[in-house]
Amino acid sequence: MADGKADYYDVLGVSKDASDAEIKRAYRKQALEWHPDKHKDNKEVAERRFKEINEAYQVLSDPEKRSAYDQFGHQAFAPGGGFGRAGSSPFGNTGQWGPFTYTYSGSQGGFGGFDFGDPFEIFEQFFGGGSPFRATRTTRIPRYSIDIEFMEAARGTQKEVDIGGRRRKIKIPAGVDDGSRIRFDDFILSVNVKPHAFFERDGADIYVRQSVPFSTAILGGTITVPTIDGELKLKIRKGTASGTMVRLRGKGLPHLHGRGQGDQYVKLDVEIPSKLTHKQKDLIKELQKEGL
Repeated sequence: MADGKADYYDVLGVSKDASDAEIKRAYRKQALEWHPDKHKDNKEVAERRFKEINEAYQVLSDPEKRSAYDQFGHQAFAPGGGFGRAGSSPFGNTGQWGPFTYTYSGSQGGFGGFDFGDPFEIFEQFFGGGSPFRATRTTRIPRYSIDIEFMEAARGTQKEVDIGGRRRKIKIPAGVDDGSRIRFDDFILSVNVKPHAFFERDGADIYVRQSVPFSTAILGGTITVPTIDGELKLKIRKGTASGTMVRLRGKGLPHLHGRGQGDQYVKLDVEIPSKLTHKQKDLIKELQKEGL
């Protein structure tokens, strides 16, 4: 492409005939993957990639801009091209205050009637909270990030922290996800949720692997499985195969922007003993003779 810029369709990983829904899904996936807060060891690369992803989405999600791009490529947004230059808004300065990292990000006007805006603004429209720049486009809003534990995200938590030289109490709602951004009166908070030792998360749903004794898988019985609310007795049917997935309805995380909770999925791993006593070997041989 012109000026060495990557093709917008390639940036989002979609074909040129992709639907609006496909473009939106691709943007959500790429934006979550490359959000700078998730790449603290290589933040400059992540910020550059994040801006590129948002620039591509702003063009391809707008029918008029997309049509111009399909006809003229990046030249449609070059000076004199009728649309101005895409991706005009920079990230601004970053710093550290207490337990937070923060970014000051302003906003700049668009070109030719089209405003390409701040990459974080698009992200917030998708992943929680409204745009912080609608009411006061020239206000510089501090952005902070904070690390919390998985169970704090599951149940909600209250933190007492120093912000701008003031000791403040902030509430983080139950169900907040990694990378979520919460708008307070005078700042925006990005939440980094630490991984759990055995729970895995997909939105409001959680997944856990649980071992099942060989005899219990064959004969049936009960096992104990962990949930975010404590241990739960789970009935195992006779002849349960390894890899069986059990759904525990309503045992997931609270929905951040809605009612109720997600589900918990338990993947059962049948334990195959590697060492047997002589008696156990004899019993297995008897089973083998019976065709089991």
